[in-house]
Amino acid sequence: MPVRQMKESSEQHLLIKSHMQNSMNQLQKHHKTAQNGKGPPQPLQESSNTKPQNQASPPAKNRGRRRGRGGRKSDQGDVCTRPSSRPCTVAHKPVLNRTGDLLANASNGHIENSKIVCEMEMGLGFPTSSKSLSLAPRPGYGQVGTKCIVKANHFLAELPDKDLNQYDVTITPEVASRTMNRDIMAELVRLYKDSDLGMRLPAYDGRKSLYTAGELPFTWKEFIIKLIDEEDGINGPKRGREYKVVIKFVARANMYHLGQFLAGKRADAPQEALQILDIVLRELSSKRYCPVGRSFFSPDIRAPQRLGDGLESWCGFYQSIRPTQMGLSLNIDMASAAFIEPLPVIEFVAQLLGKDILSRPLSDSDRVKIKKGLRGVKVEVTHRGSVRRKYRVSGLTSQPTRELVFPVDDNSTMKSVVEYFQEMYGFTIQHTHLPCLQVGNQKKANYLPLEACKIVEGQRYTKRLNERQITALLRVTCQRPRDRENDILQTVQHNAYDQDPYAKEFGIKISEKLASVEARILPAPWLKYHETGKEKDCLPQVGQWNMMNKKMINGMTVSRWACINFSRSVQESVARGFCNELAQMCQVSGMEFNSEPVIPIYNARPEHVEKALKHVCHASTNRTKGKELELLLAILPDNNGSLYGDLKRICETDLGLITQCCLSKHVFKISKQYLANLSLKINVKMGGRNTVLLDALSCRIPLVSDIPTIIFGADVTHPENGEDSSPSIAAVVASQDWPEVTKYAGLVCAQAHRQELIQDLYKTWQDPVRGTVSGGMIRDLLISFRKATGQKPLRIIFYRDGVSEGQFYQVLLYELDAIRKACASLEPNYQPPVTFIVVQKRHHTRLFANNHRDRNSTDKSGNILPGTVVDSKICHPTEFDFYLCSHAGIQGTSRPAHYHVLWDENNFTADGIQSLTNNLCYTYARCTRSVSVVPPAYYAHLAAFRARFYTEPVMQENGSAGSGACHGAKGTRTGESGVRPLPALKENVKRVMFYC
Repeated sequence: MPVRQMKESSEQHLLIKSHMQNSMNQLQKHHKTAQNGKGPPQPLQESSNTKPQNQASPPAKNRGRRRGRGGRKSDQGDVCTRPSSRPCTVAHKPVLNRTGDLLANASNGHIENSKIVCEMEMGLGFPTSSKSLSLAPRPGYGQVGTKCIVKANHFLAELPDKDLNQYDVTITPEVASRTMNRDIMAELVRLYKDSDLGMRLPAYDGRKSLYTAGELPFTWKEFIIKLIDEEDGINGPKRGREYKVVIKFVARANMYHLGQFLAGKRADAPQEALQILDIVLRELSSKRYCPVGRSFFSPDIRAPQRLGDGLESWCGFYQSIRPTQMGLSLNIDMASAAFIEPLPVIEFVAQLLGKDILSRPLSDSDRVKIKKGLRGVKVEVTHRGSVRRKYRVSGLTSQPTRELVFPVDDNSTMKSVVEYFQEMYGFTIQHTHLPCLQVGNQKKANYLPLEACKIVEGQRYTKRLNERQITALLRVTCQRPRDRENDILQTVQHNAYDQDPYAKEFGIKISEKLASVEARILPAPWLKYHETGKEKDCLPQVGQWNMMNKKMINGMTVSRWACINFSRSVQESVARGFCNELAQMCQVSGMEFNSEPVIPIYNARPEHVEKALKHVCHASTNRTKGKELELLLAILPDNNGSLYGDLKRICETDLGLITQCCLSKHVFKISKQYLANLSLKINVKMGGRNTVLLDALSCRIPLVSDIPTIIFGADVTHPENGEDSSPSIAAVVASQDWPEVTKYAGLVCAQAHRQELIQDLYKTWQDPVRGTVSGGMIRDLLISFRKATGQKPLRIIFYRDGVSEGQFYQVLLYELDAIRKACASLEPNYQPPVTFIVVQKRHHTRLFANNHRDRNSTDKSGNILPGTVVDSKICHPTEFDFYLCSHAGIQGTSRPAHYHVLWDENNFTADGIQSLTNNLCYTYARCTRSVSVVPPAYYAHLAAFRARFYTEPVMQENGSAGSGACHGAKGTRTGESGVRPLPALKENVKRVMFYC
């Protein structure tokens, strides 16, 4: 899908003008400089704006293609570009020194990089190579906290001393299946290993690349391989197919380069060598198990557990080679995934529908559900004895089997499916009232009766699981830390890397011991509450505290509120009692909350949600003589379908109402803990603060308290698998108070499907009256900060969630550029220093207590203590990253967050950024616990998830319904990518933490 283009003003053909002098030179230098930000704050203002012969050996030098640092092959597809028809214009030709760094142009006194100007500003793509940018180097190691030892699921891998060579593989005719490719190459190795391959045992990636330890006896060679179809025919000779395989030398991996990188003497990772080692260690597991991404699954690892509706969970393990400070590391973790149960199709359909299908006819909705559940699934026939030919399901017939006929010759002689199977195979179809599966393509579809098919084993289910299936899968995956650690160790022992023929061939040795890592436990911060409470401040214990004897530091007033009840099971008296208890809890917690609603509790039906909400809004306004409702409580059924999303969309984008939803089960139970958490959410939605870091009030947070600092959080959520037309949703939140840095305003925007770069951080468009207008989420939030605090931000800290390692460079270059432009559009020379940090939760590093029996080193769940930070040994050899487990575990094994500082103009020390991040985790508004991810990133995720409810179905050209969307800036319309704008948030909603 094309990437959405950003409109840019004609005056910005040159990216870097005077406002970039103090910052974009960072893109060419390895050392950092920071602006001191001194001087009184100034108001923000808008500025205008033929085939070779076989050879004996390969050449000595690496003459193959090299990839940039963007990551693995699979990551390269993530590189996004903005097409542009404009020519690349550069004011002055840059001067390059011998190392390729840019020198200052004497005529204008600042640095210009033509590559970056062309690629970033002109929309011709973004550099993904370290030649144009190096990430922030590690400034040192943290010292704060209580030192301890933890174990990590990283296993030391000895670096091989053999040359690693890459060869290109071309198979003709081309094969789409990796499994078939592997079969072809396995046969080639079986036939020619001892002869043409010179006793080499190569590793193969299943696509285009073959790797060897040492040279093959040729640089180019052609092989003819014949594969026999073992599933073909009952009698007579089996059919075979010939394939031409051409193997051609490409490159030699630089192992010295890898050694230098691991020793911290080089900043750029040799991706080729790392990729080869990763593929070598995956080769044997790819033959033994079912590979899915970087994980391997098998029903033999642990007995599959049924998830319902024809699905089951398979256990497996994740495996990846990683460069770390201790050297090469093999990261192993346990994994689980949903697979389609290998059932007879007729039994699968019965489970899917949850009813007997043998005696009852199918409804139209049943057929739709069956078609959706089986489309794309591979089945094998069971009516031909030992012949189990496989097909992929393409559809389902609309007619029952007994009515299906097809032509059997060129004279259009028709025969029924029932007769054909009886005459051809001697197979009598019993359930002729059922439809047939359609297999093959649309031009030539074949019919298969449901009872003659069985689902092929080992097919991962990639569609959305229902709530019951998710619960069942979580029950399987949830393991206590000690159990998970033991399973990981057993997996390593079972894989027996010391006996792996491929590891032996390439000289790779894997330790069977978990890595012991030095860690530190950061102290919890003191929290400040209101002076009128018995406890005016609080020191959390093991990541937790409560609201007993405390009052919110800034409790808000709620004078005008109403309650709407969509649940039939909740009687009015029960609802009234719940509302009274909630009002009392809000009062006890420090809010001024009117005990009585503006109007009596209004009962409504879910199907009339919009009408009911407008009625309550209108009736309340009449009762209060034109004053608007401040809060709406909504009681929802436990299973409410689309009601919750519809209610939030209508209230937040149409009526401008702040809402708090409550499920019926909580209304009946009336738990004090539930009411306390509800009061916390209500207070911040009304614009209040629940607690503040004591160090923030006393201005003792390094590089935050000294000058006005704004903290951003950003995330992009993508549609679930199977949704091919829905947009991705980007959200950005930013702190709106200083020095407290507790309240966050949020903005959301829809963008092109699966686009990771946030498109609307900064944008310009043409207005018929005002001309070129600047806008975007960063700009709007900077202005909002100025209005809220009376000061402009002089420092920016940007936490970015959801970015994979393969996207670091393009995200940093694109989004840092957008931040620069947003600042410059407000005021000439306004360029506050930026620290850009990526937050990752989807990784597989786990940390375990060194001694599980030591109660002082674990929390109640058996996990490591909150505040545990690791920045050595298992971290990057040179870059500025760390693992932080900031939360106390509840169940299962805690996953630490991985923070990677990509860019740092504020010169944070390791202790500075680690302590700030850990302390912020105690300011999360919705509970009295420290959370696992820094709150601004957490809030951005919540806001993006909320905005998914704002998207409305859009009819596509093919007639299918998709979703479109973008946050409501004036003048926005459907973009060139076909993404419709999101409905605009109402101003009163935009200012508060509506997403909580």
